[in-house]
Parts: sequence; structure tokens; C-alpha cells
Amino acid sequence: MRLDVNHRTTYRFDPPMRGVTQSLRLWPSLFDGQNVLDWNVKIDGATRGANFRDGAGDLIETMTFRGSVDSVVVEVSGTVVTKDLAGVLQGHREKVPPLAYVRQGQFTRTNNTIRELARGAIAGAETPLAEAHALAAAVGEAIAYVPGETDSQTTAAEALETGRGVCQDHAHTLIATAICLEIPARYVTGYLHAEGDIADASHAWAELYVRDLGWVGFDASNLKCPDETYIRLGSGFDSVDAAPIRGVAQGNGVEALDVDVSVISSDQ
Repeated sequence: MRLDVNHRTTYRFDPPMRGVTQSLRLWPSLFDGQNVLDWNVKIDGATRGANFRDGAGDLIETMTFRGSVDSVVVEVSGTVVTKDLAGVLQGHREKVPPLAYVRQGQFTRTNNTIRELARGAIAGAETPLAEAHALAAAVGEAIAYVPGETDSQTTAAEALETGRGVCQDHAHTLIATAICLEIPARYVTGYLHAEGDIADASHAWAELYVRDLGWVGFDASNLKCPDETYIRLGSGFDSVDAAPIRGVAQGNGVEALDVDVSVISSDQ
């Protein structure tokens, strides 16, 4: 599938900041499931720092603004041709060992409820892949997709307790259940071309490390593995670690954020 992406993120500061530095993870991953035809990340007025690929294979670049900064606009545009690999991350080069992702964090800390969900989900599963599918299905069933019920600071335990959340909560909770079982799991950010109640152009899901297959994506919000309608950007331990844009501002201004994203299929 040929997907055209336009993603504009605007930060406004009142009063202006003395300086802003941002770390960007906004370039599509390099693996067999997607071929980047063109991609541009534009930030007017920024000094661009060196870029590098981290141990997880993600391209990261730093942008810096000096002086009085009242706004920052990040514009992403490009075209990617995607292929359905049933969620398997084939051909992706990275150096971090999978066991590094068997780690609880602020958003993926486990408790008795999460452990019970995990153990109950895999009861009767006969293979590691079946276990991973069962965990994703259990999380999707336990947490209804309801926007506005959670925020960026909601933990997996909190989302599971309320039974409502969005893709971030599903991903965090799936990671937490996997960690309970010592299955490596990580948070993934990207884009989704979809329609319906869960048509979130900026999207997140989880990847679990499955023996004999490697990393496999599971989108508990949509009860499916990522296919040709997904574009993968990058990964991390949680939503903060994997964030496409992370920044530090100098000053006491109040930040306002506006995001506009479209993902359109241009297949003829």
C-alpha cells in the first residue's frame, strides 16, 4: 500500500522561552515491511544537530532554537510503500538484545491485577505465538477504546482498573502483561491509515519478542497485528522513551500543543 503522510506539530510558548532543544524520532524504520519513497522533516529556524541510529535501529536527530522562542513548528511529509508481514519485524537491524526489554517502568509497572490477567490469558496457549496473541486479545477486551478517559501520565495499572483508554494505554498494558511472563516487550510509535472509531493517524502499539519469529507487533486497540496500513517509526520501553518528539525548554512559559496528522492511501 502506498501511504502519504502529512504531520504538523505546533508548540506555542507564552511567554516565549529562552531556548528549546528537541530530540526527534520521526523517520520510518528500515525493514522489509516498508519502503520509503520520500520523507522530509522540516523545522524552520532550527539548528540541526548530528543524527544517528540508536541501538534499537531508530534514526534520531536533535534540533535547537536559541533566543526568544514563541513557537516551534515541526512538519513531516512523505510517502511510504508498505507490505503486510503479519506483524513480524523482518529485516530490521538493531543491537539491543531482546532481554533488555524485560523491564518494568513508570507506565508498565505490574500489580496483582495485571499478573492475573496475564496468567489467565495464556492458559491453554500451546506456543509462544499463541501466548502473545492471547495477551493482546485479553488486553483489548479488558480496556475499551474510549478517548478522553486517560492522559499521557496514565499507567497500565490505572487504565486496567478503569477499563477505558486509548492506544497508549493498550500498549502499556500489553507490555506489562508480557513482562509478568518474562516476555520481552516494547512500545512502538507510528502512523495508521484507518477508518472508524479507532482511526488514529498517529498511533501506538506493542511488539513482543516471540521465539523463532523475533519481534512481532500487536495492536490491542484494533485486535490485530500491524499490516500494510501501518507505518512504523520507532520503539522504546514506554511512550516517553519512544516519543517521536521529546524536548527541553528554557524558561517559565506555558506550553500549548496542536497536532494535525493525515495518512492517506494514494494507491491507484
